[in-house]
Amino acid sequence: MAQIVLTLAVLGTLIALVASIFIDAYNSLVKLRNRYENAFAQIDVQLRRRHDLIPNLLEAVKGYMKHERETLDAIIEARNAAVTATSQASQDPGDPAAMQTLGNAEAVLTGSLGRLFALAEAYPELKADQNMAQLMEELRSTENKIAFARQAFNDGVTLYNTKREVFPSNIIASLFNFRPAQLLQETDPDVKNAPTIG
Repeated sequence: MAQIVLTLAVLGTLIALVASIFIDAYNSLVKLRNRYENAFAQIDVQLRRRHDLIPNLLEAVKGYMKHERETLDAIIEARNAAVTATSQASQDPGDPAAMQTLGNAEAVLTGSLGRLFALAEAYPELKADQNMAQLMEELRSTENKIAFARQAFNDGVTLYNTKREVFPSNIIASLFNFRPAQLLQETDPDVKNAPTIG
């Protein structure tokens, strides 16, 4: 009888230990997923700020750059695509397709802004415009914030993906459909850096 009680106690302890390990793994995955989703929310705030600054920037340069309509139209189109991609990505920040689309859209927008700033160098009156200088400073600050927020998001995604791939979390991840998350990267190698602003 004592042997049966001892066996049941050991078996109960083992079941409790295994259950505790699996509960901890599940809770860790939820926490890490919430962390990278929160990090994306910070990117979302900065991207929206960037997108909101662009119409003001275009308004400031429009009077000086009347002959650069193609460049201005390309920026408007790139901004609109980036706004749409940001909205879709914010609905599911780990979705690989949404992150790829967002990275591509932001890369195109960054490239378009870079071309605008390169063209602006040819307009001394524009460079001297106080409103333009202020907008460029705000955009520069926003670009830096985006870079920091992107790094925090990518760090969070990396931690989450690592946790979901290691044992025993990988079992929990497959049982409870913890999908892999996608890093946010600009895919065009020519525009991986923020646009050079003034």
